[in-house]
Amino acid sequence: MFLSQEDVQNYQRDGYVFVKGLFSPQEVQIMLDTIENNSTINANLNIRQDAQGRQTKLSIWHSLNNDVWAAASIHPRIVNNIRILTGEDVAFFHGKVMLKEARSGGAWEWHQDYGYWYDQGFVFPRMMSAFVALDPAREENGCLRVLKGSHKLGRLSHGIVGDQTGADLERLNQIKPYFEEVKCEMEPGTVLFFDCNLLHTSAPNDSDYHRRSFIICYNALSNPQFRKKKMCSLEPCPVGSENGILEFARQPETAAV
Repeated sequence: MFLSQEDVQNYQRDGYVFVKGLFSPQEVQIMLDTIENNSTINANLNIRQDAQGRQTKLSIWHSLNNDVWAAASIHPRIVNNIRILTGEDVAFFHGKVMLKEARSGGAWEWHQDYGYWYDQGFVFPRMMSAFVALDPAREENGCLRVLKGSHKLGRLSHGIVGDQTGADLERLNQIKPYFEEVKCEMEPGTVLFFDCNLLHTSAPNDSDYHRRSFIICYNALSNPQFRKKKMCSLEPCPVGSENGILEFARQPETAAV
């Protein structure tokens, strides 16, 4: 469950690394149950349009609350791997549930996360994400696609694409031939750790199957944010319990007497 030195070297070379089965089927099911039965998701829902006008849905928050998402965000299998990859302590930045629903989920255009976060005042690209697959992610339901090693380009210029922030299309088309495009097909419970400058995208979901995921983002404690209203904690991310997610399992209903 924890990354080796070889994994770290591969991450530094490629800009990403997979950990299969980091979360158990039971832990994944608890998160899926929470999506379907928790008003917090709807309360934080954002709807953005892709370049074709299709809706992309995500629920996003910037604090650790007493819920299953916080338990996953501070889980030792996540936080300690983030520390291993960054080589330093980190702060929780934000969490978001991506709702790429069957037959309706729109695309996410090619971008770097730091294309968003640079404009939010973060000085250095010492930031990364953990992408948790909750449903099977396949090419047909719009799995993530990345340009392997593209994080080494540094930050590209970004602009508005639909309601999203997207990488400069002309420059993107020029650099694409130099990088291998990898389809990130993942089983539920697999986690993809990836650098904030890695170029990535995902196609619309035209299949009959949902492709929901939970993405947790972190910032190195050494990385300041030049903004009066801070969006990121200034404290080290706590490390929670190994069984933290299991504590949020739904209790079976008892029959009325």
